[in-house]
Amino acid sequence: MKSLALRINRRVFYGWVILATAALGIFVSGAGQSHTFSVFLVHIQADLGLSATSVSSAYAFATLVAAFGLPWMGRLVDRLGPRRMLVVVTLLLGVACLAFGAAAGFLWLAVGFAALRFLGQGSLMLNCSNLISHWFDRRRGFALSLMALGFSASMAVHPPLSQWLIDTVGWRQAWFWLGASTWLLLLPPVLFLVHDRPENLGLKPDGHAGTTAVHGPDTVQGLTLREALATRTFWILCAGLFGLSMLVTSLHFFQVSILTTQGLSEAAAARIFPISALVMVIAIPLVGRSLDRFPTRRVFAFGLVVMVASLVSAAMVHDLTTAMIYAVAFGLNNGCTMTFFGYMWPRYFGRKHLGAIQGTGQMIGVIGASIGPLPLGIAFDLTGSYQDTLLWLAVYPAGCAVAALFLRTPAQLSAHPPRTE
Repeated sequence: MKSLALRINRRVFYGWVILATAALGIFVSGAGQSHTFSVFLVHIQADLGLSATSVSSAYAFATLVAAFGLPWMGRLVDRLGPRRMLVVVTLLLGVACLAFGAAAGFLWLAVGFAALRFLGQGSLMLNCSNLISHWFDRRRGFALSLMALGFSASMAVHPPLSQWLIDTVGWRQAWFWLGASTWLLLLPPVLFLVHDRPENLGLKPDGHAGTTAVHGPDTVQGLTLREALATRTFWILCAGLFGLSMLVTSLHFFQVSILTTQGLSEAAAARIFPISALVMVIAIPLVGRSLDRFPTRRVFAFGLVVMVASLVSAAMVHDLTTAMIYAVAFGLNNGCTMTFFGYMWPRYFGRKHLGAIQGTGQMIGVIGASIGPLPLGIAFDLTGSYQDTLLWLAVYPAGCAVAALFLRTPAQLSAHPPRTE
């Protein structure tokens, strides 16, 4: 494997092979993502005799439970390396798919949701972004943005594929094929192509060292989780990423309801999704390039301002034109959010203990996603409208955008900053 990697590296930096594998991993995580579950929910409710409230409650609780396992997964990644953990997570994700297809009641369903969310939406995405963070430094933002395109591909492929499988073999058998495809797609490249760090091959991030200088993993710099928790930077990032995760989830969850209650037809509201998706695909590489070229704190603040724009434009929708403005803002918002989650932790805290720090940060983001729909749901039940609540919610990311301007590299890494503030 090492000889093969070095031969490939003579022609092209081997990190691009790692990037392709990580993007494939993000695509495969679709088995544990909301856009795949949405296709199955009606069939699960009918088969198990459960209400929509019961299934939704199981899903929300499972997502919250799964979040608390991510710091533990991050510590395992630091100890064993992302390659070994990718093998384990891929195997378990396939097993979870098979078990989910055999769900016989509410409890089994809830446990299945938790396993799929923890392994797919949580652990697989954490391991892939961890891998990219080790292989890229100066081009990390661009690399992570290309990796995130795997998520866009999953949004385009998994829902129609799942619907076809349901129509062909039924919803239970569909999960068997999703599990089998998880193994077939991801296990071979992980086993034969992935190396944890460029230093293991005598390389450096971005390929600057060629194949001649040998650098061991002990040269990698980074703060411990305890040191990171003691910094102001960690909590500013957590506040911003928590808000982005919470509010993006809220808008995804209630988008059709928001638009239809403010004057659009259901058909017109549904057409907003592909517009946002197209903008997201275009925005992701641009956001990644911006993170590589401009001060990080300013790009992060910009992303939070885009979140404000998404909320305000959603509140202002009253016809197709204003809905299009919202679709563009929300697509850009999704592009920023997808890139920020993988980029910020290695940028400010280094790579040595990245798994533990990233796992804790991702846990906070997933908690935000699990409670995200509550404010809008409660507000609509009480007032019959979303508009005022959307405007009030915009205050939170606006405050986080101001705080983001005060982000600084912690003193422990200030002697070797990865790039400009």
